[in-house]
Amino acid sequence: MDTVFAGLSAFPLTPFADDQFDADMFSRLVNRLARAGVDSIGALGSTGSYAYLTAEERRLAVRVAVDAADGTPVIVSAGAITLREVLTHLEDAHEAGASGVLLTPMAYQPLTSSEVYELFAAVSAHSTLPIVLYDNPRTTGFAFSDDLYASICALPNIASIKMPSLPSGATQAAARVEQLHGLVPAEVSIGISGDAAAARGLLAGCDVWYSVLAGILPRTCVQLARTAITGDAVSATALSEQLAPVWDLFETYGSYRAASAIADELGVLRPESLHRPVLPLAGSSRDRLRAVVASLPEEH
Repeated sequence: MDTVFAGLSAFPLTPFADDQFDADMFSRLVNRLARAGVDSIGALGSTGSYAYLTAEERRLAVRVAVDAADGTPVIVSAGAITLREVLTHLEDAHEAGASGVLLTPMAYQPLTSSEVYELFAAVSAHSTLPIVLYDNPRTTGFAFSDDLYASICALPNIASIKMPSLPSGATQAAARVEQLHGLVPAEVSIGISGDAAAARGLLAGCDVWYSVLAGILPRTCVQLARTAITGDAVSATALSEQLAPVWDLFETYGSYRAASAIADELGVLRPESLHRPVLPLAGSSRDRLRAVVASLPEEH
């Protein structure tokens, strides 16, 4: 198993100011994650606004991320509406020195399972970089079946699955992770994406946590990941429960809006970098979020 796809992968927001990509701020954000000791950095993830950026903005952001990561592996989203665009982003990631690419099936027309398989097959055939299969049904409207997981992961260059959640019970979660490991080749890592399920997932045998919150609170998330990976269920569960109000915000408002507002309130990223028509949280929603932010652990 490739060690790039293990441990904690932190996904930063992508900063914009006056509708322009802020390369200097992005460099600082990425370097902050690297210095906090995350295992990899997921540039241009869903909360990193990749779907809203131009090809040139994405190309520049990848180069900035790889430089600022200072040796920490960078995984870059290659997702786009057309295969032609995906292959362009794939080449840009390769040229910038990325360590892997993240691929989710974006679509204007709803996609069938065979169409999603053919997308991954085409990217797999063209890629010199390992690929993370990103299952994000809340955003894309497409949910992977176990059969599709298995068939895609049998392709060359598929390195990891980034799945959205797990059953709520520890026993059921462990059984599900064991089932997934049995479906795919041994070299394919199983990753949990839903932050609320991170502690449970890592304790159940997931190999990697692909984290939104780690892009804002990296040291806190490093602590949670390390305790869970070493099997310290008491400490990992307690820390996850401490962050439960954040998980509730993500569930209620979506991680894109909530993470942007949390980063703004903490002063990690200002101004907020949502892209219209998505609007920042305001009114009672913002008040609720501010109360949660006030209770978050401090990072040093």
